[in-house]
Amino acid sequence: MQFLCWFALLTAAIVAIGVGADVTYDGRSLIINGKRQILFSGEDLFMWPSLISKAKEGGIDVIQTYVFWNLHEPQPGQYDFSGRRDIVSFMKEIHAQGLYACLRIGPYIESEWTYGGLPYWLHDVPGVVFRSDNEPFKIHMQNFTTQIVNLMKSERLYASQGGPIILSQIENEYKNVEAAFHEKGPPYVLWAAQMAVGLQTGVPWVMCKQDDAPDPVINACNGMRCGETFAGPNSPNKPSIWTENWTSQYQVFGEDTYMRSAEDIAFHVALFIAAKNGSYVNYYMYHGGTNFDRTASEYVLTAYYDQAPLDEYGLIRQPKWGHLKELHAAIKLGSDPLLSGEFNTFSLGQLQQAYVFKGKSEKCAAFLVNNDSRKDVVVLFQNVSYELPPKSISILPDCKIVAFNTAKVSTQISTRSMEPSQKFNSPQKWEEFKEVIADFDETPLKANTLLDQMSTTKDASDYLWYAFRFQQDSSNAQSVLNVNSIGHVLHAFVNGVFVGSAHGSHESKNFALQNAVSLNKGMNNVSLLSVMVGLPDSGAYLERKVSGLRRVTIQSGGEVKDFTKYSWGYQVGLLGEKLQIYTDSGSSKLKWSTFGSSGHQPLKWYKTMFDAPPGSDPLALNLGSMGKGEAWVNGQSIGRYWVSFHTSKGSPSQTWYNVPRSFLKPTGNLLVLIEEEENGNPLGISIDTISITKVCGHVSNSHLPPVLSWVGQNYQSDKESKQHHGRRPKVQLRCPLQKNISKILFSSFGTPFGDCESYAVGSCHSSNSRAIVEKACLGKKTCTIPLSNQNFGGDPCPGIRKALLVDAQCT
Repeated sequence: MQFLCWFALLTAAIVAIGVGADVTYDGRSLIINGKRQILFSGEDLFMWPSLISKAKEGGIDVIQTYVFWNLHEPQPGQYDFSGRRDIVSFMKEIHAQGLYACLRIGPYIESEWTYGGLPYWLHDVPGVVFRSDNEPFKIHMQNFTTQIVNLMKSERLYASQGGPIILSQIENEYKNVEAAFHEKGPPYVLWAAQMAVGLQTGVPWVMCKQDDAPDPVINACNGMRCGETFAGPNSPNKPSIWTENWTSQYQVFGEDTYMRSAEDIAFHVALFIAAKNGSYVNYYMYHGGTNFDRTASEYVLTAYYDQAPLDEYGLIRQPKWGHLKELHAAIKLGSDPLLSGEFNTFSLGQLQQAYVFKGKSEKCAAFLVNNDSRKDVVVLFQNVSYELPPKSISILPDCKIVAFNTAKVSTQISTRSMEPSQKFNSPQKWEEFKEVIADFDETPLKANTLLDQMSTTKDASDYLWYAFRFQQDSSNAQSVLNVNSIGHVLHAFVNGVFVGSAHGSHESKNFALQNAVSLNKGMNNVSLLSVMVGLPDSGAYLERKVSGLRRVTIQSGGEVKDFTKYSWGYQVGLLGEKLQIYTDSGSSKLKWSTFGSSGHQPLKWYKTMFDAPPGSDPLALNLGSMGKGEAWVNGQSIGRYWVSFHTSKGSPSQTWYNVPRSFLKPTGNLLVLIEEEENGNPLGISIDTISITKVCGHVSNSHLPPVLSWVGQNYQSDKESKQHHGRRPKVQLRCPLQKNISKILFSSFGTPFGDCESYAVGSCHSSNSRAIVEKACLGKKTCTIPLSNQNFGGDPCPGIRKALLVDAQCT
């Protein structure tokens, strides 16, 4: 009865705000200004204008973004929307470019963001239990959510006010942890929904991965295969929404890059539209970003989703961007029957299926699915044969002609390169400062036990010194220091001398350091630097998680001394952090030493000056010669680096670290690094330009053309198109801005072997290949080469299916 009363209140609220509202929904889609729409969305954590423009060109209708509680409310009641936190300007830029917005307020977001986006001060609220039916948490969550909603309302940014925001999200993937909260979980879900709807934004709310999201909140899917895994809306009156289609996977230090192909993404988008009546798909991420400062969560790289359609530097990543652009256009050609037609599905074979949408005006759209991942098949649909490659979907916007096949990539493939612009290889350009090893007597905090690192630092620093001293009866005793930690990294010093390091991993955070040490007769000082690489970002009872040292012993002879319950001294952070020596003012107040004066040892600060490289290409620091630490440019942290933590392939997870040109001055830029390891060498650092230097196209007679080449044309009247289910394929090459095609690296019309990664001339090859392509492309920004015998002066091998592969250099 209580639930029914609450549901009635919720329904009344949505009806009340629905009067005059611009955005509603039904069981088919969101309805904007009275019109159902299929929407493609791109996730970004604050795009700048050029990236919004590139997203729009790629067929994106909506920009979706999280709101970061720990950025906007760094202290209770103190809000910050300045600089890169200016979410109002971000929303206005989206609106100015004619796109919609989805605001994921959360305010818990996970997102591989430190502490899941929650401010650490929340941890110290008396009696708080995060994300549960807990009054202290709900008070602060409601205050922040209300603050964001009121800010958006005051700027008239909701669609109901004429603004761009058509959708908002409350909470985030709560079903993953709900059971852990037992009886405190379900009431929290109901409260969060009621609280959000009660704010009366005039637009719908969603909860992702929450299959029991209370009406009228829409339950949405997250994952890579929502066309297969999504159980569907929990009400026939709600649309199918995919809030996170992962275009790659976040990466952690020590792990290899995860590559998700354009073909796989396109397949699952088409399947979601077809099989789940999907009408909203958001790519997470559409633009890869950078975790500046210390914002990344445990072990997560500074680079974030660099494999997205727009990479970390904002460059278009092909073929992913172009293939999805063609997918969006093909799907929207069938919008009318998809949004208003009757839906039917039937088998075309053992692993093949047809999904057909027929409208009242006899308009028709179809998706022909081949789930066989190993072989091509030919299916019969409406008395016409269609060839389907392995694990692919053909989209027929008119139920006749194939506009797009998810496995046939006709867009170009681009190659990104890093070229050194400035090398910092002169010792005279560097200065260094030796970090002070904390001593027990000088530590400001004392305790007779090992303290939790997170509760002690309160995220003010990655670093916490644990120090103690003890009396040794004999001199030069060979002993063994044993330290167990659930921090991330540990550096150990005995009597000011470095004795060893150890670290954990994302999968196994518990680790131990075991090193032989030499002790003095008399007093010995042990200093242990525990290092965090981001706070945890997920899981139930996040407020209970701890880190740092757990047990410390020293074995000397046959005796083991346990110092776990002992008198300890603590210092939060490094001296260099306290002095802010990474800033112009802090650096100038310190006496730096000449490079190399303190020998090889860990915990050294390095600084140099440099001028901004010419041009407009993105920039990155190549830190391949360094170990582990953090880097700052003009006082702005560009994030943590950890080059020495190699993957299973024996290489760093990340070598280049993004330096936005907006961080730079024309001359006199300050670069400062804290290097934790003794083998880090700043003489190997360079600042590199990032650019697209090669473009490659590969099509065959089995490839279909980009749908955009015939969108808007009366393609059904084209006899050749009907016969071949599309126009003749062609290689289309396009260099980035300010670059032209300067050289044809490879060209073969016939049966070229391989692909754009590795290629060679095959058994069939037209001798005119290079000359024809050079004539069409050299000196141009863009060029198109049709795949036809006539274009290449004849058929080099009659009766054999032809292909064209062209690789070109852009300068």
